[in-house]
Amino acid sequence: MIFFALAQAVEQRDLHTATHCERLAFISVAMGMIAGIEGEGLLILYRGGYMHDIGKVGIPDSILFKQGKLTPEEWEVMCTHTTRGVEICRHLKSLAPVVPVIRHHHERWDGSGYPDGLVGEHIPLLARLLQIGDIYDALTSERPYKEAISPARALRIIREETARGWRDPRVAELFFKLHKDVISKSDQFILGSDRSLDAMRAALLRMQVK
Repeated sequence: MIFFALAQAVEQRDLHTATHCERLAFISVAMGMIAGIEGEGLLILYRGGYMHDIGKVGIPDSILFKQGKLTPEEWEVMCTHTTRGVEICRHLKSLAPVVPVIRHHHERWDGSGYPDGLVGEHIPLLARLLQIGDIYDALTSERPYKEAISPARALRIIREETARGWRDPRVAELFFKLHKDVISKSDQFILGSDRSLDAMRAALLRMQVK
């Protein structure tokens, strides 16, 4: 009950985030399944999809919904959504396993991310699996400050960022493997009324994701 109440808080703040979080939960679970993650790991990815941006409820509207480019000072505030999310969730025992995903989904493979500058496999695997879907969905979705770009262009950007050292190359390859037959069709699932983890797993198994 607490989980869904917090997820609804995200949705009420920003309708763009609402559909993004649902798609990301689906993509993250798909990434987990193809990576061989089972049980609690899939539950963490599912909850992380909905909760990864919970800290944005504490970001001022003037920054969160700004239509132009953020100033360096505004960007610094925006980056605090990861640690704000940790503060919101860390006292809830049921969400404790999700906290590392919330905190680290903006780290980069080469250590140039935030908030802790973690490098390589020091970044939790579940955060790396969720991150790649987060990037793709953000690129292909319309936001107050930008238009959506095509899936093909988004994939090119992810390849470029992986070559630059920002993304885990093995995770990126899993994403590319999933994209054509699963991720590109995620909206077909999102249209359904049952958004539970079991429903997502069943849909993914029908898509032959194992």
